[in-house]
Order: sequence, then C-alpha cells, then structure tokens
Amino acid sequence: MTADGDGEVVVFLIGMRVNSWRAVRSWLPVFRAMPPMIKELARDRERGMLGYRGLPGLRTFGILQYWESKEKLLAYASDQNGEHRPAWAAFNRRVREGRGKVGIWHETYVVPAGSYESIYANMPPSGLGAVRGVVPVGRRGERAADRLAA
Repeated sequence: MTADGDGEVVVFLIGMRVNSWRAVRSWLPVFRAMPPMIKELARDRERGMLGYRGLPGLRTFGILQYWESKEKLLAYASDQNGEHRPAWAAFNRRVREGRGKVGIWHETYVVPAGSYESIYANMPPSGLGAVRGVVPVGRRGERAADRLAA
C-alpha cells in the first residue's frame, strides 16, 4: 500500500526538551500546553492539520504533524483567538524566568507534489498513509521512482 492523494504536504515537527527535571514549574506548563492545541486542531479540520503522531523520548518530547498547506499552518500560528498564541506568550515568559530549564524546537518542511513517497507492507496505515488514507501501490506506480515522479 501507499499513501493516497497528491499535491503538496507540509510536515511540521514540534517539541520540547527538559533541561532540568528539578525545574518542574518551568517544563510542566510547556508540556501541558500542547494537548489543548492538538484537540483544537483535531476538532476543527478547516484549520488545516491533517493528522499527528506523538514522538516520545526521555528528555525530548515531540509531535509530528501533517498539514494541508503552509498558509494554514501560519494562519493557525498567528490566530489571536486560538490556543497557540497564549501558549507561545506564556512560554516566552518562562524562558526569560527559567534560565534554560526547558527548551522548544520546531521544524517545517513544505514538500511539493511528486517529492514524497511511501510504502506500507504488513502494517496498518501510519504516517502520511494514516492521514490521507492508503491505496494499492499500483495506483501510484509500482516503483518508488514512479511514485516520486507522480
């Protein structure tokens, strides 16, 4: 199987790193800020998030998100009425007060149509296939090179 759909996809990775486990007041509010944003985005599909997956770790926690477009991602980030703006403002206050006890990171990749490829064998849909659905490989090309050129 391969991921269904064509067109651009935006991959957004975001996370936090606990630099001092003892500084619970610095990192716990950052950790708790993400679930309300994810719930808001999952409830309102018009905002543009296609799906997400948690990326757990020992000190670093992240979320992999798929978005319809960079425009929708940027619109959410700057929405004055959404969950993101207050969380971002609160994080900035904590950074100044916390002296490096917690960090955040994010990366955004705008992937044009024909520049991504996927295959899923003997497993449930995951990644892009989970958010766009899957189709038999033959529909998008038998070889990775064919699917990348589509």
